[in-house]
Amino acid sequence: MEAVLFFLAAIGALGGAVGVVAMRNPFYGVLALIVHLFSLAVLFLLLTSAFVAAAQVVVYAGAVMVLYVFVVAYVGGDSESAWEPIPGQRFLAPLLGAALFVELSIAVLASSLLALGTQGPDVNPGFGDPAAIGRLLLERFLIPFEASSILLLLAAVGAVVLAGRSKSSKGAAVGSFHAGGVPS
Repeated sequence: MEAVLFFLAAIGALGGAVGVVAMRNPFYGVLALIVHLFSLAVLFLLLTSAFVAAAQVVVYAGAVMVLYVFVVAYVGGDSESAWEPIPGQRFLAPLLGAALFVELSIAVLASSLLALGTQGPDVNPGFGDPAAIGRLLLERFLIPFEASSILLLLAAVGAVVLAGRSKSSKGAAVGSFHAGGVPS
């Protein structure tokens, strides 16, 4: 049963990743990314990593994807406005993708061939459970945890400020000006 679930989740993860790259419509690309992230959560559950699977669903497939959907809806995704920023990109991109695939395949095969005769890592019971991760985050890694939360808060505030500026600059360019220089 685990093998069937593994192969279904692996096919979902690969199909979702290919869909993200292949979809011309950004909204469908976001939906393919959601399929990919849910499939990764299933793979994490098969590795008995419930906390990472829950974080994958709640944080990435939940909050981040909702943000992506709002951005795609706000900005609008015209497939006709696709442009080629680098001359010859259509020829060079598949070659670089194939080279990356070969390099990653060699790395994965080399590391898996070295691990053939071993029993795997010794994992203590309770390793990776939410209580242990919470203790690590709130005791040992409290300062980096808080620094990352402040950085994310600053990024969110900056995005709101930049979005407000772009709206006001569009309105100022379109609107008429009175003698005082204030747009109407």
